[in-house]
Order: sequence, then C-alpha cells, then structure tokens
Amino acid sequence: MGGVPTADATATRAELQVLRPDLVDAYDRSLPRARAEILARLLTALAHEPLPGSEDVQAPSAEAITDPVGLVRRLGWPSTFAAEIGNSVANLALAYADPPPPTSRPLLSTAPDLATLEQLVPDGHPLHPCCRTRTGMNVADVLAYAPEHRPTLRLSRLHVPAGRWYGAGEPVLLAHPWQARRLLDTYPWLRPGGETGPVRPLMSLRTVDTGAGHVKTAVDVQMTSAVRTVSPAALHNGPVLSTLLRELTAGLPLSVLAESGAGAVIVDGEPSRHLAHLHREAPRIGPGQTVVPLGALAAADPYDGRPLLLHAATDPYAWWRDLSHLLFPPLLALLHRGVALEAHGQNTLVVLDRGRPVRIVYRDFGGVRVSPARLRAAGLDAPPLRGDLPTDDPHELRTKLAAAVLGTVAPQLIAVLTAAGADPAKLWAGTAEAVATVATPDARVLLTEPLPRKATTAMRLAADPLADVWTYHDNPLAGA
Repeated sequence: MGGVPTADATATRAELQVLRPDLVDAYDRSLPRARAEILARLLTALAHEPLPGSEDVQAPSAEAITDPVGLVRRLGWPSTFAAEIGNSVANLALAYADPPPPTSRPLLSTAPDLATLEQLVPDGHPLHPCCRTRTGMNVADVLAYAPEHRPTLRLSRLHVPAGRWYGAGEPVLLAHPWQARRLLDTYPWLRPGGETGPVRPLMSLRTVDTGAGHVKTAVDVQMTSAVRTVSPAALHNGPVLSTLLRELTAGLPLSVLAESGAGAVIVDGEPSRHLAHLHREAPRIGPGQTVVPLGALAAADPYDGRPLLLHAATDPYAWWRDLSHLLFPPLLALLHRGVALEAHGQNTLVVLDRGRPVRIVYRDFGGVRVSPARLRAAGLDAPPLRGDLPTDDPHELRTKLAAAVLGTVAPQLIAVLTAAGADPAKLWAGTAEAVATVATPDARVLLTEPLPRKATTAMRLAADPLADVWTYHDNPLAGA
C-alpha cells in the first residue's frame, strides 16, 4: 500500500511551529473540522462499500467516533492506511488554516484565471478519505508545492544524454522541483539545464499552468489512490486520443484539450514513468468568459465564504438546467460513438459567460475507455492504444462515465444548491430531462438502473488499489 506518510497531525504541528508559527493557532482550530470531513468520508464508505468490519460500526455506535485514525485502527485495517488517513487529516487542516485572502467582490465577477480558481479547492476528491494524502512530502514541501497553498514555482530542465530520450522534442526533461532533487541523486548522468519561467500548480499538484499551456509532470508521491507518474501508455495515448476526440466532438458544445510534446527518459530500455512529462494545451475562452473545473464550483469564494456556484447560479433551477443540457447530451453522444470520458470534477470544466454555462472542456485522458466496435459503427477506425483503454463491454463503458459525472459530480453540485435552499428533486428532474433528450440504449439504462460510484476506500485497501471497484446507489433520475 505504499510508504508511510511523513507527518500526522502532531508532527505537522511541530513542523509548523518552526516553518510557519503564524499558522499554528489556525491549524489547531482547523483540526476538528478536518477530522470530521475525513471521518464523514470513511463512514459513508462503511455504509456503501464492500469493506471488512463494516458490520462492527453501525449507528448509534458510530455517533461516538470522532477520530478517523482511531476508527481505522478499531476496524483492524492496515497501519499504513491509518497513517495515510492521519496524513490526509493533517494536510486538510493545513489547507483550512491557510485560506486565500478575502476579495472585495465575488471572484467570478473579476474574470479570474484558471489557476486562481483551481487553487481555491482545499479538499480535493469529495468522497475519498485520502483526499489530501501526500506520502513522502514534509510540511515544507506541502506548503511549497500543494495548490491549496497558492505557490508559484519553477520546473527543472534536465538535459538527457543522446540515446536515452523518448519523444519528438529536444531531449530535455521538465521535472517537478520535488522530483528533480531525487532524480539527480539517482541518475547523475542527467545534466541540470536551469529552470523554466514561473508556473502554478493546478488542482492536480503535479500539473502546472505555464501561462501558455499546461505541463503534466511525474511526482513520486501518493495522492489519493495512486503515485502520480506519467506512464509510457499515457505518453503514447495522449496525442492519439487528442486526434480522435477532436473528430468525435466536432459540432458538440464540448472541446478537448489536446496533449502533445510528450517526453521521457529511457531507463533499462523503456521510457520511465518516473522521468517523463506531457504538454497539454490550455483552454481558450472569449472576452468576459471564465473557465472553471466543475469540482471547483463547490469551493468557497474568498469574498464571502459561500461556494462559487452560488454566485453563478442566481436562479439555481435555470442554471442547473443549462448545465445539464450542455453537459450530459454530448457526453452520451460520445459514449454512443465509442468513447467513455471519465468526466469527474477535476477533468471536466465549464466555460461561464457572465455566470451562464456555455461550453464544456475536457482534459486528461488517463481514465477514458474506448470501444473499437462502436467506433467502427460510427465509421471510424479504432486507433492504436496502449493499456486498459480499449473495451467493447457496454456496462464497463457506461460505468466509467456514469460513476464520475452522475455518481460524484452531479451529487456534489446538487448538494451545494440544496444547502442554499433549492429542491433536489427538481434539480435531478432537470438532469433526467437532459439525459432523456439522447435516444440511445445507454441513456435509457442511466435513467432507470442504480447509479455506480467508485468505491475509493475499498480500492485503497485492495491488493491492487488501481483496479476499479464499484458500489451502486439508488438512482435519483428514475421516475424524476
């Protein structure tokens, strides 16, 4: 299950007293909230996922539990997982203790750039209890590199010897500074070549905004369920899928951010996932427009602490209907044509024009699934892809899409609107209406059968934490 994280709540506080004594009091005040947030994720998992010991923690006994680390130990789960949970609590409390400075007006009214909006998100994945785990990073690293602390940094340029480079561009690896320190110790034949200009981390710590585009780097740190490297399959598939999706999305209100310029260092005859980078284009928007990841809409506006979504959705029902009709029909059209996007809150962005949704943008192809049979039916040849992307299983294709966008994104945003007074039944009815406009077998299934959701805790405890495990929930679209 990976290495033991560097710091729990107590160790983090001790490091803060040296590094940032000004944050210690705020950190102490934030710890109960952070514990409660991680505990809520664990209790939700116990109620819905296939987990060992879940029968031992039932209401009302669960009401007395306040410490998620203590819960993990009580359940007899591995000590490494308890350490990950402790690290997640500590880093989440640190994020709460270091919020962005207040603004004089709602942030969306100021046409903020993408990095500013992404760095508002304090807690990452809305369901994963390891949402803020950063194994191997100490507190100084988290403050220096984690997006919720709003850093600006520079990538290292490492010159690669002739014959050791995989890629079409110049043999220069763009390495995250945390990674670069470790690479130079292990591979002394890499030659430092200075630094890039200033860059800013996006919601994914290892992906940075250069101002002209985005660069995904390899960082050997476990965040949620995976160590964030760049696989040889991703280097190959990115440009191939960029071309395919550009063709499939023509005419749809959905655009994809193309990946290109991939490069990696060859180690032991193969491109190394630990020494690799990938370029991705930045979203293009018009004057007065703003682009924001769907997951970031739940983040607090520094103006008043209310979710960003509430400043955009002045009429919650009209706004949600606009988003639903913009989002679900093109995703289902793509699914029917042969590509299931893993449209979760980090990878799926919406372009707002004076707050109104006008276009969807999708990035990062790592979790997609591609059906060669459906592509052939649409008159297209299946491209050569590596890894586990190709499948013709309709259940697998539907599940990959639905678990992300209907099982995670929609409930998160509907919960925000519901907390502000909207009727969730009316909001889900708007979603059902949008799905029903697509006359495909996939749409009919999604309107009637239980909805899937990724079982994030069960996956983390599994022997293979990267193998998908699903849990199923009552479908609010059924009968809506």
